[in-house]
Amino acid sequence: MAGANDREATLRRAPSMADVARHAGVSAQTVSRVSNGLANVDAMTRDRVLASMRALGYRPNGAARALKSGRFHTVGVIMFTLETLGNVRTLDAIVSEAAKADYSVTLMPVQDPTLGAVSGAYRRLSDQAVDGVIIIFEASLLDQVEISLPPGLPVVVIDSNAGAEYSVVDVDQAQGARQATEHLIGLGHSQVWHIAGPRSSFSATHREESWRKTLVEAGITPPEALYGDWTTESGYRLGLELGRRPEVTAIFAANDQMALGAMRALHELGRDIPGDVSVVGFDDMDEARAFWPPLTSVHQNFRDVGRIAMERLLAHIADPAAPVEADLIPTALVVRESSGPPPR
Repeated sequence: MAGANDREATLRRAPSMADVARHAGVSAQTVSRVSNGLANVDAMTRDRVLASMRALGYRPNGAARALKSGRFHTVGVIMFTLETLGNVRTLDAIVSEAAKADYSVTLMPVQDPTLGAVSGAYRRLSDQAVDGVIIIFEASLLDQVEISLPPGLPVVVIDSNAGAEYSVVDVDQAQGARQATEHLIGLGHSQVWHIAGPRSSFSATHREESWRKTLVEAGITPPEALYGDWTTESGYRLGLELGRRPEVTAIFAANDQMALGAMRALHELGRDIPGDVSVVGFDDMDEARAFWPPLTSVHQNFRDVGRIAMERLLAHIADPAAPVEADLIPTALVVRESSGPPPR
């Protein structure tokens, strides 16, 4: 084994594989096998090599390993916003699942919801040596219904309108809106008003379409939807508008933040929840149970969305010929005290 002189020499520069080999008394090829996690090294030798790596402060060259293996163990995520609860929780799940698979995540925000902006982010990620890309759509693409990216990297889309070329993972938005609307109809409400999300959002559009279809199927002519921007402020403004109308007895808001704003407006107008007006949200954020009254809401399993998206991407990385999948994650209505029968 090398002594103190070797240690002093390596301190003056980054230690190399050859330094580790001398320190451990093995060949450079053995050090390479240990660095790459190969199994054909006996346990005692592996422990000795690892001890030498720690003693010298040696770190395997990730880029060099990637050139040999063809893997960078990094995935890219393209997304439009971190302002919505769903996107934040989905990203958190992706990062957690990536870490379990020994992958890092590079985030690439996109400001403009256009195909050109997404393609540009995709090319930048390609230059940064990632193995695959997950695209989280909050807004619909303004210039194309289906996305089309240059060939090269595996892609998984978290949305539901990406076309047949890419694997897609999404919450069943239509199911959730149907559950919320049917719940209010089932309580005896003859009409359900809707505070929708922005028209540019795929998820908001799907929820609105399902709300409208559910009413029609129940023999109810849908009223005009009111459009918010996901914020509590927009829910408050629209809640004031609806709350001043005595015929309004049931409100389905496209997310919990807008539901909270609407509930504040109703409280200020002196309308009891749920005695005068029932309110149902969408997301089932952790704070929903702390609203007053606690909010009935559609639960979305964002962790499953992120986990399955990462699983699909890893499958495509391992095998480019892996089948394209479409996964819809079911929702569940969580009934609390904000919804009840209409006033007599």
